[in-house]
Amino acid sequence: MSIDLSAEEAAIRLGGGAKAIERQHEKGRLTARERIAKLVDTGSDWFELGLWAAWKMYAEWGGAPSAGVVTGIGVVSGRRVMVIANDATVKAGAFFPMTCKKVLRAQRVATENRLPLVYLVDSAGVFLPLQDEVFPDEDDFGRIFRNNAVISAAGVPQFAAIMGNCVAGGGYLPVLCDTLLMTEGSGLYLAGPALVKAAIGQVVDSETLGGARMHASVSGTIDFREPNDEACLQRLRRLVGALPTDPVWSGHSVTGNEESGHGVTGPNGAAFAPFTQPEYDVRDLLALLFDPGAPFDEYKADYGQTLVCGWGQLGGRRVGVVANQKRRVKSAEGPVQFGGVIYVDSADKAARFVMDCNQLRVPILFVQNVNGFMVGKESEQAGIIRAGAKLVNAISNSVVPKLTLITGGSYGAGNYALCGKAFDPRFILAWPSAQYAVMGGNQAAGTLLDIQVQGLKRAGREPDADELAALRDKVKASYDEQTDIRYAAARLWVDAIVRPEETRAALLTALAVATRHDEGKPFKTGVLQV
Repeated sequence: MSIDLSAEEAAIRLGGGAKAIERQHEKGRLTARERIAKLVDTGSDWFELGLWAAWKMYAEWGGAPSAGVVTGIGVVSGRRVMVIANDATVKAGAFFPMTCKKVLRAQRVATENRLPLVYLVDSAGVFLPLQDEVFPDEDDFGRIFRNNAVISAAGVPQFAAIMGNCVAGGGYLPVLCDTLLMTEGSGLYLAGPALVKAAIGQVVDSETLGGARMHASVSGTIDFREPNDEACLQRLRRLVGALPTDPVWSGHSVTGNEESGHGVTGPNGAAFAPFTQPEYDVRDLLALLFDPGAPFDEYKADYGQTLVCGWGQLGGRRVGVVANQKRRVKSAEGPVQFGGVIYVDSADKAARFVMDCNQLRVPILFVQNVNGFMVGKESEQAGIIRAGAKLVNAISNSVVPKLTLITGGSYGAGNYALCGKAFDPRFILAWPSAQYAVMGGNQAAGTLLDIQVQGLKRAGREPDADELAALRDKVKASYDEQTDIRYAAARLWVDAIVRPEETRAALLTALAVATRHDEGKPFKTGVLQV
């Protein structure tokens, strides 16, 4: 029932491909994914973030699968940690623009949720042909090192293991961490032997310049010198195992597809098939995501019915939910309201519900399948902008953990009002069928076509019917490509694309991480238009 992305995912996980993997092995080194497999606890869940980063980007440079870095949350010696591992099979682990953004996102997730960080470093540094897009800005390469320092000051543990190249400015990352390991044969230096010779005429070999023995015994930069990847990873496991145990969570850990859809989905997630149709009752979807048998307390069930709000349980933990109702409903005044559309009453209801969740310190799950806000004279006169602004205000100032799941459309201001990426969800997940854009393809194609036709007319050309049809097809094809959820995931607008039948497992992991820490920040909204 859902789009099958398995083949593409498998290709992405190969990184630079079979030959590049073979070259890594010839150096006596493991690949990024092999290192992660040995680092995390056997049989534990691995929650990867940003798999689709840089999808179909940088084609002129041969591409950068998964942006040349693997990030995700795993369990190491019984502790959940954020892992950031350079993939040296992709351009020697060099940093592309999206590599920086992916590492920064992982650092942010770790900081917000107070997850220890483990960096597996094997990188040639900045990808020089794109240095102007990697080097200077506040969301570029240098921000990673600034974050290292700030994260350390916040008391979040950081471990770095140099397991290959660590060159130029990239050398600051491991040295700004709390604990630093390095394997034999690796190199840590601001400038490699060739650049040193070119810059100052000095001839020096890699080991003398920045090898593990030198940094262990001469510079004193590293804490542990390890003979190989396996020994280094075992040491990391022991070091992480010395950390305090994870905060106690009332929920339970879920691995693989365990409990997805309560075991009734079948191999292809058949139970989720209705929720890719144009109309359905979202309560039926919530019943598959929340704990089986647990009550769902719906909030203002007879008011603002195009948004379903209420409290359910996820892994034994109370969770608030704001979800788009996708079937048509009839308001108390009589008019039919369309599913997936936010009306004045539903926006008012959701804003109040978000405030209640903050008052109760209950995390919130937003389930998006939204066309946008209702438009037209009646809606404007009823105050749709005011009601929408109230909802945006409440979500913007929310201090409880927020999770966002996109199951279908995520269009325009509806994306904003239901906690899109700009509104700081702890995690944002999407189904393969999801779409992300300012408006739907047909509406956008019509608008863009009108703009282009007007331009042609101003230039003295009157397009005929065949030309108009071809132009419309071209505009729609381009727009449809951009609404593809993989396009969004490539740019990290979503953290992960999950199959419908994997959604519950992903949400359980995300909630367990998001509820590790409550800093006790008070909830304030500022001025509300009422």
